[in-house]
Amino acid sequence: MKKLSIVFILLAGVIIYSCAGRGSEKKFTGKKPPKKDPYAALYSQAEKMFQALPDEMPADFNPITLEKVALGKKLYFDNKLSKDNTQSCNSCHNLNTFGVDNLSFSPGNNGGLGGRNSPTTLNAALHMAQFWDGREPHVEAQAGGPILNPVEMEMPSEQSVIERLKAIPEYVEMFAAACPGESNPITYKNLRFAIGAFERKLVTPTRFDEFLKGKTDKLTDAEKKGLQTFLDAGCATCHAGVTLGGDQYQKFGVHVDYWTLTKSEKKDEGRYEVTKDEADKYVFKVPSLRNVEKTYPYFHDGSVQDLKEAVRIMAKAQLNKDLTEAEINSIVTFLKTLTGDVAEEYKK
Repeated sequence: MKKLSIVFILLAGVIIYSCAGRGSEKKFTGKKPPKKDPYAALYSQAEKMFQALPDEMPADFNPITLEKVALGKKLYFDNKLSKDNTQSCNSCHNLNTFGVDNLSFSPGNNGGLGGRNSPTTLNAALHMAQFWDGREPHVEAQAGGPILNPVEMEMPSEQSVIERLKAIPEYVEMFAAACPGESNPITYKNLRFAIGAFERKLVTPTRFDEFLKGKTDKLTDAEKKGLQTFLDAGCATCHAGVTLGGDQYQKFGVHVDYWTLTKSEKKDEGRYEVTKDEADKYVFKVPSLRNVEKTYPYFHDGSVQDLKEAVRIMAKAQLNKDLTEAEINSIVTFLKTLTGDVAEEYKK
């Protein structure tokens, strides 16, 4: 009897130990534990360097209304704003080709060529200033310049523009709707503000914006690797923020005179021509990389057609780096994620 009791005690101990052991083990659910995301650090880095595009680009001094945008769109596409009815804003900033004409220099009303490459109007309202030399503060100020420029649209004066528009009944009606309460709504300021309001709608969101909003699967592994290469190379020193550029001035040719790399025919002195400050020689507004795949040719003089060559030149001129072919290809793979189109309603 005593021996039987001992056996029962031993069996109970084994059962208790066995149950306790099973309870402390992790049960296999059939799912493998999640792998560590190899791009986790990249996401964090990208969040600090870039921001997603907004839905539109408003300005407190120029409220956007449907009527003002409609007027601005009509003006943007109208050849009547040029002396001989040959040129419109869209001639040089074609919305069907990502806000540019893909020419090194754009022809004007009389066929003469401008002195600098026409930059895109897409997302331009987010830039700190307009034109390569930053001589105008915003798109509203910029909009009035080419119309009166003797090489571009060649209208002789603001008054001549206003007189032409006042003779067109449709414009009389549209200006009145866009500028309610004004006794004399057809003014050059209102023209500039209407075109500016239209351009503030030219936003081009892409998969990269979705990536920045947390949808990290929107980029492929190759594109993420390209972004990492872009960051590691130091490109984001100048090309950061919401438009990956457009928010600072930089000397073109920090380490090497740019014209030795671009083979430019003219040594454009950049912002110096506006400020006459020696420190501004060869300084330009950093261009946005949004839609860079489509906005060739590159640089202020449209001297380079190929995006890979432009990347190579920038690395050497600005960072004193000789990128490998693999690194250049990787960066270009990322840059192509910045291509996005405007809504069809804003095209002609």
